Amino acid sequence: MPDNGAQRGPADQGTTARIDTSVAHEARVYDYWLGGKDNYPADRALGDVIATHVPAIRTMARANRAFLGRAVRYLVQEAGIDQFLDVGTGIPTAGNTHEVAQRHDPAARVVYVDNDPIVLAHARALMSSTGQGRTAFIHADLHDPGALLGDPALPATLDTERPVAIMLVAILMYFRDEDDPAAKVRALLDAVPSGSYLVITHPTADFDARAMARVVESAESAGIPFRPRSRAETENLFAGTDLVDPGVVPVVTWRPDLAERGADAPAEATSAWYWAGVARKP
Repeated sequence: MPDNGAQRGPADQGTTARIDTSVAHEARVYDYWLGGKDNYPADRALGDVIATHVPAIRTMARANRAFLGRAVRYLVQEAGIDQFLDVGTGIPTAGNTHEVAQRHDPAARVVYVDNDPIVLAHARALMSSTGQGRTAFIHADLHDPGALLGDPALPATLDTERPVAIMLVAILMYFRDEDDPAAKVRALLDAVPSGSYLVITHPTADFDARAMARVVESAESAGIPFRPRSRAETENLFAGTDLVDPGVVPVVTWRPDLAERGADAPAEATSAWYWAGVARKP
């Protein structure tokens, strides 16, 4: 592997043997909706079932991805952030966090975290970086934030004495209430200093409760926990931080002025069933 400023965590070796393509995985289903090629029949089958209940699911996935780009541009250009911890990053596709960040600040550093060995298998493509910047990949699960934060690739890549943006884009819905996702968020926030940022998107049943109930049933029947949350519940995940304007809003309406040139015109607020927000740790 060429030296591109990338690092791997210690759990990286030998994990590809644990890939089970006969069972749907959320990262690969999402890749399918985004038009990617790194998915398998089980992933496509679940993706198609969910699409029967939510025909616009592919558009919603793209809207969520577009938000990530706008949020990163805000963080780099307006908040002065040059370090990112992207948890549940998924399979590499266009507009990864480090690509957007390093386009505006070539020295930006990003640590990616995911629990899917398929993502790990694509780490080389994911970690391709600018000469000045740096990226790393940690094979870990947010259910165990201590192991994630204890991986040596994290302090080797990010200076946690300086502000870090924690990216939790379309990941917390895989935590049931008894998993206490708010505690997982607090653990990450406790590891970074004042001036750091938290970015969350979260699917919701607020816009169509009946259709979302069928999505939950389909995901759970495939062995994937899925818990949509209301606007108030999503706001609670930001406890202890200061939300930046416009607060927790439908994902397509968060700072559309930051869209890339040539991007699609802003859609109706309810066209993508996600709440989204960015907040600063005081």
